[in-house]
Amino acid sequence: GTGQPGALIEQLILKFLYFHGELIASDLSRFMGLRFSLFGDVIEALKAHSLVQVKSSLGYGPISALLSLTEAGRRVARDYLENNQYVGPAPVPIAQYTVAVEQQRMPAKWLTRERLAAAYSQLVMSDAVLDQIGPAISSGKSFLIYGQPGNGKTQIAEALANISTSDIYIPYALECQGNIIQLYDPIYHKVANRRKENESEEEFDGRWASCRRPFIASGGELSLSMLDLSYNGVSKVYDAPFQLKANNGIYLIDDFGRQKATSTEILNRWIVPMERRVDYLSFQNGGKVTVPFQTFLVFSTNLTPDKLGDEAFLRRIQYKMLLRSPDEVEYRTIFCKFAESQNLSVPPHLLDSFIARYYRATGKQFRRCHPRDVISQAVDYIHFKRLSYELTEALLDLAF
Repeated sequence: GTGQPGALIEQLILKFLYFHGELIASDLSRFMGLRFSLFGDVIEALKAHSLVQVKSSLGYGPISALLSLTEAGRRVARDYLENNQYVGPAPVPIAQYTVAVEQQRMPAKWLTRERLAAAYSQLVMSDAVLDQIGPAISSGKSFLIYGQPGNGKTQIAEALANISTSDIYIPYALECQGNIIQLYDPIYHKVANRRKENESEEEFDGRWASCRRPFIASGGELSLSMLDLSYNGVSKVYDAPFQLKANNGIYLIDDFGRQKATSTEILNRWIVPMERRVDYLSFQNGGKVTVPFQTFLVFSTNLTPDKLGDEAFLRRIQYKMLLRSPDEVEYRTIFCKFAESQNLSVPPHLLDSFIARYYRATGKQFRRCHPRDVISQAVDYIHFKRLSYELTEALLDLAF
């Protein structure tokens, strides 16, 4: 069964018919994401109360009936729309969702070295760094990446989204205490195959979307209110906060410590979820809902940990990694790799003299972003001045 009170299904049927004018029962079934057998008796009851009428039928039984509202039905539908304007797949009760999130957690030994290396193949990463990242990701709890700007903390966090994993099912909407929470978000939830190969149309539950595991990032714009349900006063439907949308996936808080809320306030907000794996969200009327918290929380910051909060806080974050600046060997690899991506070759003597002049002579620190920034500027200059497409000492000087 749907686990849904019949009243909710009845409201959805009336609202769909109100907006569409008339619908064949099989289409109504598709829109609601429910098999007809689950709500056929609700339709019969609505017909008995003269709220719904059958306009015609294709003759394949009740599923082929063309349904519309009676005048009384339209009045009742308008009352329901006052309550909320949600018209979409039937919402999933919070209890069913909680079970699904638990079942879709990563199994204990899911992450292999090969899988991790493949996800980071586009970045130049030493084995030592991969060995540090691996256990943190495998644990799926919480992870702080810190270090100087320009060394690729955000890229390291974003590359986590490349790790090949199983797809998951995400409900389009949730229902709790009569409130509807919109969960599915096309910006973050990339739809995978609609159903598993061996799953028939009958078995498929249209209230859920099959998606890739979500990767969600928020940066300096993050405020505490964004971490709670947001209420739409017009549709009277709630929108889920980022951490709920990120369940069974990854939530990156980038530029941690530069949010509108202080890092202490943000960490305070996460203490209970990080320890108990549940979160508490609030409705307009003061009611609360307990939701599962199964997202891998990643913080990335340019600040040193001692600037972020006291020891008790930092203890809550399970893994911390200082992302060091690259050494010369790594720097050279990054430089040549980026040049290659721009179809440019780098003669060794050119790179030798560049490093000698700008790093060794001045004691300047290597940063992972320098090669990209220097080469990109050189390329822009080549295009603008109509020069031949190659790197020269003069060009690198100018770009630097």
